[in-house]
Amino acid sequence: MPRKKSAVYAANAFKAETQRVLDFVENAEAVPLGDQDLTWVYELALVKTAVAFERLMLACIVCAVNNDTSTISEQTGINFPKHLTDEVCEYLVTGGGYFDFKGRDGLIKTFRKFLPTTHYLPAAVKLPQFKAPLEQLIALRNFAAHESPASKAAVLKVLDLKRISSAGAWVKKQGRLHQLTAELHDLADEIIKSAPY
Repeated sequence: MPRKKSAVYAANAFKAETQRVLDFVENAEAVPLGDQDLTWVYELALVKTAVAFERLMLACIVCAVNNDTSTISEQTGINFPKHLTDEVCEYLVTGGGYFDFKGRDGLIKTFRKFLPTTHYLPAAVKLPQFKAPLEQLIALRNFAAHESPASKAAVLKVLDLKRISSAGAWVKKQGRLHQLTAELHDLADEIIKSAPY
């Protein structure tokens, strides 16, 4: 019998990982670093936070399919067997590649392929209080990782700014990384509260 995944476990693991990221930033701030070095610390923190979030979303989709294949059968019109391994479920979601989505709306679109709209996961991500933090996380991560004109234009739009030097420079001021992480933890708590497993 395949082992069952737990969205509650995945959400708690996400919170622990992002707390480790915050601890890393705090440790870096205690060392005499130059301004540019500290900016890079924050950029790394953004990327690591985004990776942890992507892992959380993938784990939750895999968990939903793994625990109840009727969800994916309903969405695809294909009758899947009752028991699938988590590896098979992950392959169904990623197609053997990596888990990718374009922004919050792209994530919701990905959910539609595998989950009914009434499922707790899309319901949680669609809550209005999580729209801004998710859009910010994704846009800031893309700008930190790519530094392209397109990623800069996207982050300026999301943050409603006219200019920005870097994602790390913006997020290191005014406790923005801590605030963003706290809002993502609220989303993880919503998953913990809503997930039946």
